[in-house]
Amino acid sequence: MNMTTLLSLSLGAILVENFVLVKFLGICPFLGVSKKMDTALGMGFSVVFVMTAASAATFCLNEYALTPLGLGYMQTPAFILVIASLVQLVEMFLKKAVPALYGALGIYLPLITTNCAVLGVAILNTQKELDLLGSSVYGAAAGIGFTLAIVLFASVRERLEFTDIPAAFEGFPIALVTAALLSMAFMGFQGLQVFK
Repeated sequence: MNMTTLLSLSLGAILVENFVLVKFLGICPFLGVSKKMDTALGMGFSVVFVMTAASAATFCLNEYALTPLGLGYMQTPAFILVIASLVQLVEMFLKKAVPALYGALGIYLPLITTNCAVLGVAILNTQKELDLLGSSVYGAAAGIGFTLAIVLFASVRERLEFTDIPAAFEGFPIALVTAALLSMAFMGFQGLQVFK
């Protein structure tokens, strides 16, 4: 894969095909952990690591074990096992190295295991028939797109705490309206053509 293709793949995953705001995958941690910027960044970095590592690991698993053995139908459960293992590693690392972030992320950290964005990127890698480098770059870029979305959303939600909002929109309703507006803004990138 050449550099232009990798750049196009990356910009596409970050902006044009943003997993949260365009494909609507990974909404649970997006809404749950986006109240403060520091927890949003921590969750974003965790997802970037898990998506990148899961993309590389699931590519190898699919390419060297499932496909040669004719076990393509086992792709989803096998990918979920790989993702769950990676999340456990991230959880153990954060618990030991950054206990404050581990406590702030709470239940949402183990939910990365069932985050459909992580599984989605692994499955899309096989559907797009990307090689190991392409899969890893696409996974990292999808994680960066997730981080961008959650950090933007957290910054808006932090400012909304000090804004006078009508009573009917306080709390979760204004969060959904904000997410919808961000989603519409990111859908504007779909007209963008990076390279041909």
